[in-house]
Amino acid sequence: MRQHQIRLDGPDPDFPEDGRLPLLPLKNVVIFPRNVVTLLIARNRSIHAIEEALTGDQELVVTTHRDAIVDDPEPEDMYDIGTRVSILSAERQQGGNFQVVLEGLGRVRITEYRHDRPFYTVMPIDLIEPDHDPNEARIMIEHVQELAGRYADARDTLSNEVLEMVQQATHPGHLADMLATQIFEDVPRRQRLLETTDPIVRLERLGARLTDQLDVVELERRIHDRVRDKMDQSQREYYLRQQLEVIHSELGGGDGNEFDQLRKAIDARGMAPAVHEKLIRELARLERMPGVSAEATVARTYIDTMLALPWTETTDDRIDLDEADRVLNTDHYGLDTVKERISEFLAVRKLTTEAGTTTSSQILCLVGPPGVGKTSLGRSVAEAMNRKFVRVSLGGVRDEAEIRGHRRTYIGAMPGRIINAMKTAGSLNPVILLDEIDKLASDYRGDPTAAMLEVLDPEQNATFTDHYLDVVYDLSQVLFITTANSAAHIPGPLRDRMEMIEVSGYTEDEKIEIASLHLLRRQLQASGLTEQSVDISPDLWRDLIRGYTREAGVRGLDRAIGQLLRKVATMVVRGKTDPNGVVIIDVPRIEEFLGPRRFGFDQDLGGSQIGLAIGLGTTEIGGEIIPVEVATMPGRGGLTITGRAGDVMQESARAALSYARSRSDELRIDRDFQESLDLHIHLPEGATPKDGPSAGITMATAVISALTRRPVRSDTAMTGEISLLGRVLPIGGIRDKALAAHRHGVRRLIVPIENSRDLHDIPANVREELDIVLVNTMDQVIQEALILDDQQLEEMHDMTSRSYRNMPRMTPDIVDAATR
Repeated sequence: MRQHQIRLDGPDPDFPEDGRLPLLPLKNVVIFPRNVVTLLIARNRSIHAIEEALTGDQELVVTTHRDAIVDDPEPEDMYDIGTRVSILSAERQQGGNFQVVLEGLGRVRITEYRHDRPFYTVMPIDLIEPDHDPNEARIMIEHVQELAGRYADARDTLSNEVLEMVQQATHPGHLADMLATQIFEDVPRRQRLLETTDPIVRLERLGARLTDQLDVVELERRIHDRVRDKMDQSQREYYLRQQLEVIHSELGGGDGNEFDQLRKAIDARGMAPAVHEKLIRELARLERMPGVSAEATVARTYIDTMLALPWTETTDDRIDLDEADRVLNTDHYGLDTVKERISEFLAVRKLTTEAGTTTSSQILCLVGPPGVGKTSLGRSVAEAMNRKFVRVSLGGVRDEAEIRGHRRTYIGAMPGRIINAMKTAGSLNPVILLDEIDKLASDYRGDPTAAMLEVLDPEQNATFTDHYLDVVYDLSQVLFITTANSAAHIPGPLRDRMEMIEVSGYTEDEKIEIASLHLLRRQLQASGLTEQSVDISPDLWRDLIRGYTREAGVRGLDRAIGQLLRKVATMVVRGKTDPNGVVIIDVPRIEEFLGPRRFGFDQDLGGSQIGLAIGLGTTEIGGEIIPVEVATMPGRGGLTITGRAGDVMQESARAALSYARSRSDELRIDRDFQESLDLHIHLPEGATPKDGPSAGITMATAVISALTRRPVRSDTAMTGEISLLGRVLPIGGIRDKALAAHRHGVRRLIVPIENSRDLHDIPANVREELDIVLVNTMDQVIQEALILDDQQLEEMHDMTSRSYRNMPRMTPDIVDAATR
């Protein structure tokens, strides 16, 4: 045993105090010169040594325990050769520990241990490396660098940064110290290399070690090749599978192999052979992947998604027309056309099922203003047919991947909305409502409307392919119902694949029925009231609808009823009900609860006026009246059109002016009026865009009224397109326009005679209250709309019979613009 001189009674006068340094003993760590090491210091003795060094020149001596088991080493428990180190940084951690970064400065021999403090101080003696032959050193450096490069390729244990520093080293001692901790793993060998001062000898030992390691690598490769040649494919798979089963059973406890469970689940789903084979291959890939890899997560999510989809599951259709009618009539009032179409679908389904044949599913598109019950109608259809119901909102979707899914090359890929809807439904024959299909958009990421072509084509959707699934999926049993506010915004190819069903706005009587039968009951439940808590007279519904709503649907009416009942609920809670405990709703209370009337029922335009005609138009929320005002002023024939009129409407205004000039003699208008007058046509509510040809006869009537100074009847509204020869051409949206006129108190309506076929779409009670005038020419419109004197009426009659007696019926040519 080595004998070390330890002084406990103070400093030794033979050794100068300024040469002593604190000693830091380390377990299983050998620090070489020019190496930087980060340590966590936790022992009190070591912490005091660090603090002492920090108060001085920030240097100390480190050495290694001979036996790592010893926690409180004596001098004989530590190696005599250590390293002088410098503290690059020190940071006190939570709990009083230190994290220090040390850099080796040089080898030292440790002498003169002293233990007069909580830590040892020693007198280090620096060890000097002997001189070496430069040529020998250069050859040894190149040899070790070559071995290190081969070792890095074989073992892949040297980082690129370390390998680059090794290849750039020019000093043998630097190279040896750099590789020491990379090549030698056990402490005794590292310590022996630290105690060797000759750099050439150190490089020789490193070269021998690298050569041994390369020989081991080569031996392992030969053994692996021999074993691989002897083991056939089935044996290797069996061996690897047994290993995986052991690993997964250890990780998963006693539930068995997770992959076996997935394989059984795949076999039990009844998928098509191609889909089953693809999933089995994907599962085999997943078994070979590390569980923590990102690709394994993608593969597992894909398998889970495929297993969650319905492949054979269906629900039994309830093909009972009487029950379907009952469900539809319970949930919705009116909408007879839609209900009739659903009954037709069920009848065909019943007959084909009994005959054992199949038919392609029709795609229904419900087109109408907001609030008329399109979305809730889809839910009622699903209930009537006993099918699962899923709603897919398409408003604002502008990425094709939202419909077809993302390809699995991307992290975070997911299937499209159609496949997600099928997964939610859990059956192959749900009712999927594609809401707001006219709100689909497109940008640089693709056109989702093009992706919808395959989904909504009965001839193609049996082989729908989602990019994420990458297999064929059958959508042919799905009943797709789409909704839109305007069919004009749906691209032609997509519109061609759907059966368009118009869901027009409700009449006032229909709104009263809906409010009393459906909305009131729902809002009573939402407000916590009972039917005995409130008393609403049937006559008050009309006042509520006329004074506080102006819409084609009933959403605004529903909100008004909800606001009214919340006020009632407040009165009930405060005990302010009427004497019998019921809150009676009358006109004063409606105004008290909802405020002043927001809308006037009658269209008050100040009576019959010159230059003012009432037109009719359609919007996404139903029909609406469009007043047209015309003013004349001195000028030089200028025509100004304001009120955000579109291009088509501006062309109608010019056609109306040309017609007025062509009838100047009969109407007693100065032929040269354009040389002295300017015309200004204005469409009120200038913030609202307006377009379309149906205001043609309205503009012509207003222009002629302004030029002849004859007023237009204020009880008359009109709609129709005008030609240059004065023909009144048919237009669309007669039902919505008639409802708008009726809603605004206009009881006389001028429409083109060719629209007589559309009059049956107007509700009977509205049609009975309207005086509908069918016209064929603009001259007839003037006779019916303007208040003329007897002479003007006679001239107009003569002119009409003379000009239109033998006029041929014109059929416009259809010209393909692409051929021009």
